[in-house]
Amino acid sequence: MSGSAAKAMRGGDLTLLWGLVVLVAILSILPLARLVIEGIAPGGAVSSGVIGSVLSDPTTWTAVRNSLVTTLGGTVLAVVIGSIVACFVALTDMRARNAFVFCFVLPLMIAPQVTALAWLQVTGPSSALLKMLGLAPPLGTRNPLYSAEGIILLLGIQYAPLVFLTLRAGLRALPKELIEAGLAAGAGKLTVLRTIILPLMTPPLVAGIALCFVSSLGNFGIPAFLGIPANYLVLPTLIYQRLAGLGPGVLSEVAVLSTLIGVIAMAGIILQDVMLRRRDFRITTTSTAARPFELRGWRLPSEILLWGLVLLILVVPLAGLLATSLVPSYGVPLNAATATFENYDYVMFDHAGSRRAFANSFGLSAAAALVIVVVSVPLAYFLVWRRSRMLRLLNLAAELPYALPGVVLAIAAILIFLKPLPVLGISLYNTIWIIFFCYVARFLVLGLRPVASGYHQLDRTLEEAAQVAGAGLIRRLVTIILPLVAPAATAGALLVFLTAFNELTVSALLWSSGNETLGVVVFSFEQGGDSTYAAALAVLTVIVTLALMLSTLLFARKLPQGVLPWRD
Repeated sequence: MSGSAAKAMRGGDLTLLWGLVVLVAILSILPLARLVIEGIAPGGAVSSGVIGSVLSDPTTWTAVRNSLVTTLGGTVLAVVIGSIVACFVALTDMRARNAFVFCFVLPLMIAPQVTALAWLQVTGPSSALLKMLGLAPPLGTRNPLYSAEGIILLLGIQYAPLVFLTLRAGLRALPKELIEAGLAAGAGKLTVLRTIILPLMTPPLVAGIALCFVSSLGNFGIPAFLGIPANYLVLPTLIYQRLAGLGPGVLSEVAVLSTLIGVIAMAGIILQDVMLRRRDFRITTTSTAARPFELRGWRLPSEILLWGLVLLILVVPLAGLLATSLVPSYGVPLNAATATFENYDYVMFDHAGSRRAFANSFGLSAAAALVIVVVSVPLAYFLVWRRSRMLRLLNLAAELPYALPGVVLAIAAILIFLKPLPVLGISLYNTIWIIFFCYVARFLVLGLRPVASGYHQLDRTLEEAAQVAGAGLIRRLVTIILPLVAPAATAGALLVFLTAFNELTVSALLWSSGNETLGVVVFSFEQGGDSTYAAALAVLTVIVTLALMLSTLLFARKLPQGVLPWRD
């Protein structure tokens, strides 16, 4: 290859890299910068009036207190459940591990608003399932989930799989020498767990805690379904009510509230970093994973307890949701005489908003998944194989929109696109494209991580040979790298699709007439008292989610370990 050809190739590489840098900056840095500017300088003039007004409002601090109470409570519950399950799955010889992991992780893939709706159908006096079983409380009894405790319970159930997944990854990497040395020295299994395993699991445990904290803080679906009826406001629902009731005129105020959520979330992330820096948790040995502990006589009782947990947190609420979807009106007991599919007929064929929502959610999710894969393949190439300080910062920037609560990104997008775009003169506000922008920005990291895992397992020999032969980077990406990372990229696309398909936090603030998503329609049905329609639509979304998760098992063996969270 001549010197001029090599120079042109390097120039092409740099052009692609800087194009990716600009794209990530637009998706990540620009929205957050616009949010901060609006809080500091509302209307373009620097002023502390809006900040002072928001921070002096007692409602703000009530919402902050409620957010911290539910977030911390939900995080503690998730850590307890997720840690116990992770230890059993990763350290013991329990049977049917793959099936159990699939079922335990499924609540994480189901939308929070569907989780809340499902639980409401098995706890109130109008529950079709409880009435069918003769267990319904008397009419007029308050549903116990309409409370802070109800929100904490469902946040804990929703995000326990997050702790489970982070801890399971760490437990898999435990070297067998340390555990076997402890057992050989006469220590019991519980002593080994307490003195060796748990201390080494501090980094993944702290990471799981941080993930739960940020996810619970930004969760909109569960507090909206359980908190709004009880007038128990958290920061995301306060922002929603302000924006829905007063419109764009309060953007400066909600920008400050969104920044406040971001500050609390970043404080949690920084605390995680501080905790991990206080000690060295590195493991120097690189042996194979430790052999599982034999439960022996305790195996069957342990498996019964674990599957009982799945029955409680997954099967029972979904059964309640299904029962409600099959009765003609809320509060009617389900039996052979009352069972009907009219609710499904209505949401699938008669209700125009539901039909549009299906089309919009499918289109937005599929388009976001496709765009994210197209961006992730070259971006992961640079992040994994061309390491530098700038690329590490680029990786952090790509993760930022997902690390922060979705409401922060939604308000930032409104601020950016409220006015027509410069030069083009096109406004994205009140269009479906503003939702699409937020989906790509928020879920980019979900598609990027599996692709990066695929790169880590590739041998660069073929790619380097093609480079020596004169093939440019784009040609190498298309003809050599993409076929090799296709399984991981497909898994990433499915993760993006599943997450975006049921999303509510972003679209609840950005939707407009004709641009509804499934999450918005389910929320609107429930808010309007049409619980049977909401249940029917929610059941359909669960069926789609379950079908897509099961379809990934067809090519699961071709994927790097850990890419599919629901596969052990």
